[in-house]
Amino acid sequence: MAQATDKGQGKWRPADLMRHHRENGWDYKGRAIYHFTLPVEERYPLFGMLEGESAETAFVRLNPFGRRVCQMLCGLAQFYAGKGFALKVLTQKVMPDHVHLVIQVLEPLPQSIGAVVRGFKSGCTKMYKEMYGSGENAAGVHGGYEQQRREARANASGVHGGYEQQRRDARAKGAGVHGESEDVPVQFARIFAGRGSIWQQDAAYYHERILHASGQLRRMIDYVKDNPRRLWLKSHNPELFKLHRQTEAAGLSFTSMGNHFLLNWPDRQVVEMSRSATNEEVQERLRKGLAAAHNGTVTYTAAISKGEKLIARTLREQGYPLVVLLNDGFPKEGSPHESYYKPGGVYFEACSKGQLLLLEPTEKTFIDAGIQAAVEATLRHKAEARHYTYNPIAMTSQRYRFVALNEMAKRLVDNLD
Repeated sequence: MAQATDKGQGKWRPADLMRHHRENGWDYKGRAIYHFTLPVEERYPLFGMLEGESAETAFVRLNPFGRRVCQMLCGLAQFYAGKGFALKVLTQKVMPDHVHLVIQVLEPLPQSIGAVVRGFKSGCTKMYKEMYGSGENAAGVHGGYEQQRREARANASGVHGGYEQQRRDARAKGAGVHGESEDVPVQFARIFAGRGSIWQQDAAYYHERILHASGQLRRMIDYVKDNPRRLWLKSHNPELFKLHRQTEAAGLSFTSMGNHFLLNWPDRQVVEMSRSATNEEVQERLRKGLAAAHNGTVTYTAAISKGEKLIARTLREQGYPLVVLLNDGFPKEGSPHESYYKPGGVYFEACSKGQLLLLEPTEKTFIDAGIQAAVEATLRHKAEARHYTYNPIAMTSQRYRFVALNEMAKRLVDNLD
């Protein structure tokens, strides 16, 4: 979703945070910097627990196994140096249910970087077996675990949204997840015994992000280090991070996340700026938009053009509420990323404060008869204003979808039911 962010301003698209595929044509043996995210199977908090009384004081209290995993990460470059791999770990973070690793390839590798990641994952699984056994004998220790899994899946707030309840359940069942007991992960045994790996089953083996542009490295390192704070915010604001697949508004359907009360706010405005708008026109619209927002108006925008992005960014930075329409912002239903998705970068912060609602139209909404007619009228008017002959465009084209987003925003703003 390119329209809702501006990479030049240091923002990420949500889909960029994790990738479930390799980049075609990329040399995975060559010099590069990678960010890998490795989730535990079922996103079980196998490595420890989140602690802290506030987002600013949040930290992960690692259990004995989590500390061993952290030690393996710290020694990763030295271990592989003996195998001819020139690597440098730039930062790493062991979270309760996943691991972040930012690693630099200093010289061409004898094998792909994937071999390093798979080796690390295999080493962690081997260490788990050494510390706790295969899990088969422990599988029946906590008979209520299947019920816990069902409850976790049914929890509408998602994996991290139910984090505090998960902690209470674990403590009540004597799991000792964040303590010193050597039988810490016995509740994980039912998952592990059936597959022989502690890691999420994924054909890609891991989620990667290759750092291509200048400035990305600093932002990525900050993102990794900031994980405990972000997890605390998400776990204490579960409803704001719940992914809704059927949000109905103004006769249209969306996938959504954020503060849904914004849909019912009586005062609304649409920010739509042409790509050809002058700086003076953008600044004038910004002035009017800020004045309206200051008086309690909620702003709807697709944030596509530079002017729209500037206005949306300014409103967000000043703490005013936004409803942002996305062309392709959320993971597909049923995808591995769906259950623990969260918006990226600055959108996460706005979401955690209740200042943001993200709306991604369903395909049904894109082909809504009223939206089609509004798009055609808009494009026809633009063509006539520029003395062009109007030619209909395909509904699958990017131009149609971007114009359609603005027409949806207008309908939402005009809908006062």
